[in-house]
Amino acid sequence: MSTPNPSAAIVIRPHGGQAFYEAKFRHDGRQIKRRIGPAWVDLDPETGEWLPRRGRVADRWFDERRAHVVAAEIVARHVAEADDQERVHRERRTNGASFREVAHAYLGWLQDIKGAKPSTLADYRYLLAEPGVPKKRGEGVLAGHIMAALGNRPAAKITTREVEDLLTSIAATGVSARTVNRHRAIVAAAFNYGTRESTFGLPANPARAADKRREPHPGPLVYYRVEEVEALARAFADGLHRTAREYAVSDAVGEVQRSEDLQDAEMVRVSAYAGLRLGELLALRWRDVDFDGHVITVGRAMSAGVETSTKSGRVRRVPLTDQAAAALDHVSRRSDFTDPDELVFCNTLGRTLDHWALRRRYRRAQKAAGLRPLRWHDLRHTYGSLLAAHGVDLVTIQSVMGHSALATTGRYLHARPASDQAAAFTRAFELSRVAPAGVPNDAAERHSQHQIERRRPGTKLGPSKARVGL
Repeated sequence: MSTPNPSAAIVIRPHGGQAFYEAKFRHDGRQIKRRIGPAWVDLDPETGEWLPRRGRVADRWFDERRAHVVAAEIVARHVAEADDQERVHRERRTNGASFREVAHAYLGWLQDIKGAKPSTLADYRYLLAEPGVPKKRGEGVLAGHIMAALGNRPAAKITTREVEDLLTSIAATGVSARTVNRHRAIVAAAFNYGTRESTFGLPANPARAADKRREPHPGPLVYYRVEEVEALARAFADGLHRTAREYAVSDAVGEVQRSEDLQDAEMVRVSAYAGLRLGELLALRWRDVDFDGHVITVGRAMSAGVETSTKSGRVRRVPLTDQAAAALDHVSRRSDFTDPDELVFCNTLGRTLDHWALRRRYRRAQKAAGLRPLRWHDLRHTYGSLLAAHGVDLVTIQSVMGHSALATTGRYLHARPASDQAAAFTRAFELSRVAPAGVPNDAAERHSQHQIERRRPGTKLGPSKARVGL
């Protein structure tokens, strides 16, 4: 038999010259007070008592009868919430922490202890979002696959089969194998954190044994030719990405738009001719550009709107090519925001550009110029590929692009002309001009010629070579 809810008394409390009804009751040995709302009463100046006000009770006001009804609802809601909390605590004591608790603790650890990039945290929070949460951009809500399947489950009792079922349900939505593997990776990372003795001490990581999806092998890097980079910049500068509606503006607004278009055009050139990542471009300040020394110092990047270190965490110096210098020089001739500490590429208020809006403009300019639909990041690949194509060594390219591993830079070797490689390979297989061991160097050429003559058709082999098969 269930225990009846406690009864509530209602009292009138003045506050700020206004009277309010308040519910008072006891639950689990504690006195609880909750405000109901404004009381439909007047103060009797002679007796000091609160008397019912005449007339119909106005909306959002309460007479004594309505106050009792709401007080009972408040009591019922409080008891239900307390029971839910007790159930959660009881399950926690019995089963341990839920996966939701482990995942949230993992995100907090990434942010506070490991100092993860804001963009990384945003991506992980997206994957670990609750189902039904509205999307930050556009319409619709997030599916929240992980939390829908595992959020309420005791983390210590989740099995590999449950993780496999989760991944299968995600794959059934038609997403790529890479997206499925991203969900697997974040679940595995949260469990790795939870298995540490200093955190939740979970017995195992069930995601570790879950199968990865086979991702297609990445093809060769795609990049623009210089002519295509210039065509894209011209499309920006000429405003070809703007709609007819955007042109129907005042002269003042039109002038602002033209300035934005010219800046976008030069930003494309700097990205392609200096190889900076988009976040590095957005954080670039004039003090980082040394025209006289022909160098750009890259030490910061924007990540989800927050200025942080570069991807590698190191500062690098990028040679300032004439093409990139010309683009930066054009930007430096604007009338404002050119002090050393101000941003090179900024909005009309001198603040950081919205990278989402920039990407949308980029897509429209790309289409207007009739170019291949490459990503903005492929402008950086253009830089590395063109350097490799013109014989710059990989170690130098690695340094100026800020790659942590030479293997990453090695992807740009595909841009080198096959004819150049064939010529180099041919030289490797030419007859050696160096004498074999035991033959003096000045006799190397005679030795090579002698070896050739010995193998000409009709040449009689000496006794030591007159064996079968020689």
